[in-house]
Amino acid sequence: MKVGVLALQGAVAEHIQMLFELGVTVSSIRLPSQLNSIDGLIIPGGESTTISKLLYDYQFIDPLQKLTGQGFPLMGTCAGMILLARKATDLPWQTIGAIDIEVKRNAFGRQVDSFEADLSIPALGNTSYQGIFIRAPIIEKVNQGVDVLCRLNGNVVAVQQGTAIACAFHPELTNDSRIHAYFLDLITGDTVAKGSS
Repeated sequence: MKVGVLALQGAVAEHIQMLFELGVTVSSIRLPSQLNSIDGLIIPGGESTTISKLLYDYQFIDPLQKLTGQGFPLMGTCAGMILLARKATDLPWQTIGAIDIEVKRNAFGRQVDSFEADLSIPALGNTSYQGIFIRAPIIEKVNQGVDVLCRLNGNVVAVQQGTAIACAFHPELTNDSRIHAYFLDLITGDTVAKGSS
């Protein structure tokens, strides 16, 4: 199995390191042609406006939308979640639309408002998960076919639709590899692809 990390901008190295620790072959993806050589793609946190513009400039949108239609496994964290959403407020560029959600950018505030919270994510087991929120988005609307994986104070912060998952927080900044392992299980088919009906 080879997993790609979109390497246009953002927390690329942290995702790569976590995947290495899970024993996975990792590829930094900088061109659409490289998508053909991987089994799943992670879109990291970063600056959503910058990443979305680079996706457009490097002509990633059409190939990723086609792969989405084929059930290609995708994972987005923070800005990555915004880019996987069907709709994102105040984003001037097109999203991939892999998950039928509507998100609000920077909903938890600015950089200085960053925080950590213990999250309950039943799909990962009974042990709480440390969520690191940095200028995090909120999912304002979850449409049919999307499963909610986690809420924080009533706000949806992690979702899954088929083989695509997204979270508003930064799992790559923790020492907990469970979300990455869950994504790898989606790629291999060891985890049920929820929300695909």
